Amino acid sequence: MPLTPLSATEFEMTEKASGVNGREIMMHPVDEHNTTLVANAHPADWQNPQPAPVYNLVVIGGGSAGLLAAVAAAGLGAKTAVIERHLLGGDCLNTGCVPSKTVIRSAKAVGELRRAAELGVTSPDVTIDFGAVMARMRRVRAHLSHHDSAQRFTDEGVDVFLGDAKLSGRNQIAVAGETLTFKKALIATGSHAMVLPIPGLADTGYLTNETFFSLTELPPRLAVIGAGPIGSELAQAMQRLGSRVTIFDILPQVLGREDSDAAEIVEQAMRRDGIELALKANIKQVAADGSAKIISFEQDGESKSVTVDEILVAVGRVPNLEGLNLEAAGVDYHKKGVKVNDYLQTSNPNIYAAGDVALKYQFTHTADASARLVLQNALFLGRKKMSRLTIPWCTYTDPEVAHVGLYPADAEAQGIAIESFTQPFSQVDRAITDGEEEGFVKIHVKKGSDQIIGATIVARHAGDIISEITTAMVGGVGLKQLAQVIHPYPTQAEAIRRIADAYNRTLLTPTVKKLFVRWFAFLRR
Repeated sequence: MPLTPLSATEFEMTEKASGVNGREIMMHPVDEHNTTLVANAHPADWQNPQPAPVYNLVVIGGGSAGLLAAVAAAGLGAKTAVIERHLLGGDCLNTGCVPSKTVIRSAKAVGELRRAAELGVTSPDVTIDFGAVMARMRRVRAHLSHHDSAQRFTDEGVDVFLGDAKLSGRNQIAVAGETLTFKKALIATGSHAMVLPIPGLADTGYLTNETFFSLTELPPRLAVIGAGPIGSELAQAMQRLGSRVTIFDILPQVLGREDSDAAEIVEQAMRRDGIELALKANIKQVAADGSAKIISFEQDGESKSVTVDEILVAVGRVPNLEGLNLEAAGVDYHKKGVKVNDYLQTSNPNIYAAGDVALKYQFTHTADASARLVLQNALFLGRKKMSRLTIPWCTYTDPEVAHVGLYPADAEAQGIAIESFTQPFSQVDRAITDGEEEGFVKIHVKKGSDQIIGATIVARHAGDIISEITTAMVGGVGLKQLAQVIHPYPTQAEAIRRIADAYNRTLLTPTVKKLFVRWFAFLRR
């Protein structure tokens, strides 16, 4: 049977009162890899340093945003401290990007082997060792954890405090019996999984991304509640690794916020993999049936039920605000997180917030970018605006879906008229030779100009290809100019140049063509 999950209100770890700081973290399962991870990210024998009289910057939260801000500030010469209550590295290292993409890579290998015959390669039946897949994930995660280790940041000049941070005044933070005084502070405490109040769900038990990666045995039948990025990625991965997966969502498509054409391609890929999609479904209750779980739901006016062994809940994120005592520092907040202005400044002008705890786009790279912005604004009197950043993102299904900028609906809401250009990969030579014709590049420009305002890519490596478009948008390079970029042949990124060529052809109006005809006639004299 699968490992019994922890409560979804806990992280993929347990704590017990011991160790110098009164807390010892244990990752499950307790093996050499997780032992290494914890030794790096929250050593049981860690001694908090003696606080400095005053810090230039104190960071609450040792995740992607917090650690980048702390090490960069210290590297510039600022007296800096970071406070973390759980594992350094945050969600990305421990329960998000690193473990999920490692498992997804194994699942992608399964997909490649199963379609090898299409490429003229006959392979024997694929054998999957789920325990080995998860062991590799833990090994990779432990290997990468030294980048986020307490000792590494100490060596970089950061005072690392392990314990619960609590604002105790407008310029003070209490942690582990000490008080840290700061000139500037950054709240970067991240977020945790949201759970819907479905009757019976809490009683029967469930997984979130915070407990999913503690699995050591494959759940034969898995329900995934939520067809957003996390749910879709893990649903497809688990189906390929051997689970029978049913994915639920109240919306009529997977990846509800994405381009509908892109979502349709991902849905088709999921169905080919054997996933059961229960879209436009309203879950009524969950009940136990021995060790199994029965999910009762309504779909298209019918009452239905599915029996599974485990349930993964992936319906969104909730900011980590508990215990921070924000009121003591005059920091305003709401249910979506800490309130910030465009400079990421809170209602206390000396306190900033970055990453998931304050921002709409909850990605590691957004946390990174927002932390860099805070450093400029907090330490160097900068006036960098979050709204000026161009933020791409990618969902790592197979194929991937990557996006940057506005969707057509966004443009319409803002009163921006657009023109859209699409290049199917079925007409791109490299995609054809790779057997990856499924997908497209779609670029939106402001009507009457070549200004790129958004793009969506569906491809095996869409997350890599989108960066060319993001770079063009950041640099103010229009679609017309992209036609002049020489792409190696053959590559799938050549689809971008083809779209640029298509745009340039629209400039050849009948009037312009007549002028060209006259010009060439003149040259023939």
